[in-house]
Amino acid sequence: MTLSLSFLLVFAFYSCPFFTSTEGRVVHGLTKHKHLHIVSQISLPPVPAPAPQATSPSYIAGFPTPEPSPTRVFNVLSFGAVGDGSSDDTQAFKMAWDAACQCQTELSVLLAPVGYSFVILPTIFAGPCKSGLVFQIDGTIVPPDGPESWPTKTSKRQWLVFYKINEMSLQGGGVIDGRGEKWWNLPCKPHKGMNGRALLGSCDSPVAIRFFMSSNLTVQGLIAKNSPQFHFRFDNCQNVLVEMLSIKAPALSPNTDGIHIENTNNVHIYNSVVSNGDDCVSIGAGCHDVNIRNITCGPSHGISIGSLGIRNSRACVSNVTVTDSVIKHSDNGVRIKTWQGGYGSVSEVTFNNIHMDTVRNPIIIDQYYCLSKKCANQTSAVYISDISYINIKGTYDVRSPPLHLACSDSVPCSNLIFSDIELLPAKGQFVADPFCWNAFGDTQTVTIPPLSCLSEGIPRFGDQTIVDQC
Repeated sequence: MTLSLSFLLVFAFYSCPFFTSTEGRVVHGLTKHKHLHIVSQISLPPVPAPAPQATSPSYIAGFPTPEPSPTRVFNVLSFGAVGDGSSDDTQAFKMAWDAACQCQTELSVLLAPVGYSFVILPTIFAGPCKSGLVFQIDGTIVPPDGPESWPTKTSKRQWLVFYKINEMSLQGGGVIDGRGEKWWNLPCKPHKGMNGRALLGSCDSPVAIRFFMSSNLTVQGLIAKNSPQFHFRFDNCQNVLVEMLSIKAPALSPNTDGIHIENTNNVHIYNSVVSNGDDCVSIGAGCHDVNIRNITCGPSHGISIGSLGIRNSRACVSNVTVTDSVIKHSDNGVRIKTWQGGYGSVSEVTFNNIHMDTVRNPIIIDQYYCLSKKCANQTSAVYISDISYINIKGTYDVRSPPLHLACSDSVPCSNLIFSDIELLPAKGQFVADPFCWNAFGDTQTVTIPPLSCLSEGIPRFGDQTIVDQC
């Protein structure tokens, strides 16, 4: 007699080690999808040595070699998912999540298999779960198709949320397709109307994948595309590894940041390609110990710290490194942007070995960030100090100066270090002068163009109390 799905779920909770059907079969090790590959070739990390093979016979110093830890695979098809691209598969994913989350094995895998397209409504996958949970996407997952299809009385700010999870991997060779076009074309979004004029405004659109209050996370190998808003967002998380991602959205798609982090620490973002309508990587307030390496970025708005200090808020960012990366055909290269009236600091930031290809603002500090022309001048500002720009070379779009350092009137930028800077116009022979305002620092080598506008020494503050170094 066939067991009902509800009975299978209960059985999975309490008898997981003895489960023998498809959603609970025992496998010795999980093979990642064959299509995982590193998609950029800049400064690749060394290839790890293969794991040593077990000695045969299985005895070392009189003790038997332990068997590999068993893995339980919870295939969403076994929980009722259809995967035809139109049927609602939400409940199947929720049931598979509950079973995998509570299964007391060494490794549990929720599997969305290759060859299927699963529709999932806005959902929160909540913990705590058994450590080591794997959410394996080898097929395609999609949300409802646009605002009109979004469930009523459900937040339009997020699609899939992982909440209070420890030691989880979101991985695979599949696709996360956000179906964002209908969201981008809402009248409240920046877009060209029938008469060609831009209509400005803001309205809720969902982040595709959000991790909230979680730790020890790995996201790797996936293709994410066309999110209505941010593709990946990490809030109040720690110990995050993101690698080998491909993120794609049209250059004019609004607010489609590739990876955004906020109040998140010890973050490593490696070996990924991002092409979208906003920042490839954006770093918000409360982040420290962030390492970004081998990112191919663009067309986009570049790699940004900020915006910080909105609505007179405190913002602290420190110990950020961006290295061995390419930014191409983008509005910005490496950017720090803050609102007037905020407070806090950005410090200990290094941008190193970055190639610019036709970038409008290759190096930019903007402490007058504003989305309209009505932002009043204010005396307080986020303090920017100890920022290093090393070995940044390539070409810039001649519509803007290659370096734009616009620092606060009352809180100047200090200790800006420049070394091996060579930025040439993408078109023509004329090398534009940099722009500096209240920017203090030092050039350790000859720069192209010359940074004669950079002020030397240590700035004086009219009111030291307005400087908060966090």
